Amino acid sequence: MTDFSKLNTDKLFINGEWQDSDGGDMHAVLNPATEEVICEVVQGSVADVDRAVAAARTAFNSWRNTTAAERAAFLNAIADGMEKRKEDLIQAVSQALGCPEHITKWLHIDGPIYAVRYYAERAALMEKTEKVGHSLLIREPIGVCGFITPWNYPLHQFVGKVAPALAAGCTMIAKPSEITPLQDYVMAEIIASVGLPPGVFNLVPGAGPIVGAALSAHPDIDMVSFTGSTRAGVEVAKAAAPTVKRVTQELGGKSPLIITPDADLEAAVRWGCEDVFINSGQTCTALTRMLVPAERYDEAVEIAKKVAEEVAIGTGADAFMGPLCSQRQREIVRGYIEKGVAEGARLVTGGAEAPEGFDKGFYVKPTVFADVSNDMAIAREEIFGPVTCLIPYQDMDEAIAIANDTEYGLSSGVWAKDADSAMPVVRRIEAGLCFVNGGEFNYDAPFGGYKRSGNGREFGEAGLDEFIELKSVQLPA
Repeated sequence: MTDFSKLNTDKLFINGEWQDSDGGDMHAVLNPATEEVICEVVQGSVADVDRAVAAARTAFNSWRNTTAAERAAFLNAIADGMEKRKEDLIQAVSQALGCPEHITKWLHIDGPIYAVRYYAERAALMEKTEKVGHSLLIREPIGVCGFITPWNYPLHQFVGKVAPALAAGCTMIAKPSEITPLQDYVMAEIIASVGLPPGVFNLVPGAGPIVGAALSAHPDIDMVSFTGSTRAGVEVAKAAAPTVKRVTQELGGKSPLIITPDADLEAAVRWGCEDVFINSGQTCTALTRMLVPAERYDEAVEIAKKVAEEVAIGTGADAFMGPLCSQRQREIVRGYIEKGVAEGARLVTGGAEAPEGFDKGFYVKPTVFADVSNDMAIAREEIFGPVTCLIPYQDMDEAIAIANDTEYGLSSGVWAKDADSAMPVVRRIEAGLCFVNGGEFNYDAPFGGYKRSGNGREFGEAGLDEFIELKSVQLPA
């Protein structure tokens, strides 16, 4: 078990040094499985943000001129450090989020390590030039960046911002969620250990309305990248607007899974339910609206019930689903379950009560609703818990209409007879991501949404593009 008391959680990491906060307030980080305090983390102030931005601005003047090979070497060294401290990273995420350790490893840690190495390879793209007629296109780093990351996939989103920014030659200030900040401290120690120049990476934890707002509005920050709720994303955009900085946002979702009439129903429903229950439903891409052919609807409901009731709950080696991240999140999810019943949806299994045997911890039962219409709150609003809604459809036109009848467009899924037969359906869905027949997340491909699910992309080469300014040089003909 990692001893988190050895982390410098009472300090900020600014200009390559662990420093005291200007404010000094502390925030308790809880283990949501036991409700016990893991440690306390300092909460930064606006003055702390100012110091961090000044350090990043000074560092940018030299960091931007490093070679791609130098930046790649730093990124690979960081990835090596993550490998060496993998157990610390697993513990940091698992203890604060509640995800079982054996799932945390592959769901939260392995992918981010791969992504750091991916961007080490892509740093060379910054030195690529392109001739367009008599013009030369040059790539340059956008500048100083502010990163606001969420609690549900904290290392995933940290790396999705920090790694491409480093590859591009940007400097940065990171603000983790107050709920899951510990992996950022481990990463700061790793970054310090590889000798990254002072000021390139800075860590200022704190409350969103204070530190997040200061980063979004700061005149010396050139770009802000935010992952979180659509409501908070709107506030970030408003704060950033007066300085006309670039804003990228990965926001909410209420994603559909269309199961076609010729699909393997058992495989499709099982995968769809597990997609919702993994990470206790706290996944922005979760396919929480399962659209099923009406003629197979009753069969699908029974399969979903069986899958939900098979889910092993807890944090042990056999557990599939841990607690929700906080008491507040548990109350939100319970409220939606109660609302679903009040709206007339049929509670097939689960419910608002704690699972049997779990008197402590912020646990909620895996929950399945049937007889759901797409105008219900449980079908329109992001619950962010282990709750899935089964909705019948008569034909594919109706399925597509239901799938697209949402303000969100982050993710989607299609389960059909095979990938080829799924593609006509995929092309009609309004979402930035689509999983076909259980396809896995790909760190080489861009991730982001349509509509109110955000703008911009993370991961893949498109994720690097977010940190690039294109300069067009007009040469003599």
